Amino acid sequence: MKLGRALVLAVIVAVPPAAPAAATPPDVATAQVAQAVRAGTLGQDHGVEDSCTGVVQGHQVDLGCLANVVTRDKTTAEPLTTPAPAGFAPADLARAYHLPDASVGERGMVTIVGIGAYPTLEADLTTYRSQFGLPACTTANGCLKITDYHGGPALKPVDGLGEIEEAYATETALDVDLASAACPMCRITMVQIPMDVGRLLNAVLLQLPGQLADDFGTAVSYAASLRSSAVSMSYGVPTGLQGDYLGTGAPAVALHHPGMAVVAASGDKGYLGGPQLWPQELPWVTSVGGTSLSGTDGSFVQKAWGSLFTPHGEQQQRWVGAGSGCALDLGPAVGQPAAIAANCSGHRAGSDVSAVADPLTGVAVYRSYAPNNGKAGWLVVGGTSAASPFVAGLYARAGNLSQVDGPNTLYRAPSGTIADVSSGSNAQHGAADCAQFKPVVCSAGPGWDGPTGLGVPVGLGAF
Repeated sequence: MKLGRALVLAVIVAVPPAAPAAATPPDVATAQVAQAVRAGTLGQDHGVEDSCTGVVQGHQVDLGCLANVVTRDKTTAEPLTTPAPAGFAPADLARAYHLPDASVGERGMVTIVGIGAYPTLEADLTTYRSQFGLPACTTANGCLKITDYHGGPALKPVDGLGEIEEAYATETALDVDLASAACPMCRITMVQIPMDVGRLLNAVLLQLPGQLADDFGTAVSYAASLRSSAVSMSYGVPTGLQGDYLGTGAPAVALHHPGMAVVAASGDKGYLGGPQLWPQELPWVTSVGGTSLSGTDGSFVQKAWGSLFTPHGEQQQRWVGAGSGCALDLGPAVGQPAAIAANCSGHRAGSDVSAVADPLTGVAVYRSYAPNNGKAGWLVVGGTSAASPFVAGLYARAGNLSQVDGPNTLYRAPSGTIADVSSGSNAQHGAADCAQFKPVVCSAGPGWDGPTGLGVPVGLGAF
């Protein structure tokens, strides 16, 4: 923007020129954002954009990942970047979820499954962990491993796909940062699925996601071969899948690994009805919903995440929120009581458990890889993509995995280890929007509900 300068000549007594208006110092601006995050008021001045959309061969497509980024203001899609972290930090999350000291717990392996290259992942993770005083996690010290989905070398960027790679890098940064926050002493393995434009277009435009689902199955099987404690997938593909993908065939069984927690985000578009996202709908996958988190030490409040926003450049409002619904092609989740499945006429009811996901009460994430002319820096990010790796980290930290088969151990967790979330809805009109099922499928209430599952963790006891 060019600022014009008016020159006014006067013959009266000269008056010293007014001092230019001082810009808000960066540290003050960051503090203001941080205060708004914790107060739940960030939406007054800032917008939200789905970070996982991009242009593929001329088509604007949903890229399948489940992250939402806070924007600089309501008039732009440009992400809000701050010189210091403004979103919730690991210490905030530890207090909100009553986690023990960082040194307490098992030192398991959390495997993150993602898509595409991220050449600055190790450096960015180092920035995040050093900022918050977490132990170093590098390839040199054996804490961090980055491979493709067959265990080969880390992927290299693909020419011409900068916009998509930036979106996926934001997703991956969120994943590894939140796994770190949940389990500071855990090892982290990043398994990268190659970016295949044909597979993406088949999945999102032709509703033929089978090939992409196969890739996730390959990645999860590789994670199991590493003896991972937990694997997190912050992705969801449409349930156009049939047959083997929902039943007992190889693609579905590839995600069934008793003794390893297989965790997936429930979705970011609120109540989904009958059609669900894969893989979180599978009975042997723990489906992680989301909450809005506000407050400070000793006074945190959580409710089911759901809200309206207007994307930049659009007139129509969109609804965002934790995904929930009924998988009508499947039986109940492993260990899910009949009384809960009854809310979905005996079928798999999602989700199982939850954690912070609302981007307007979002977490601090550091990302420097921005090949689409984006800005490096600290972001405020949310989505059930935050909740999934966080819960995976808790599974790995608790270490009680021998009996884990999907969400089964959560449904028999000791009293007091999961806190109920009883307010909020992930449907725009509340319970009326899910009248074909029971109201709790889309509105929080006492006990299990769709948006938040059994509730939010209290320490490690449920895992």
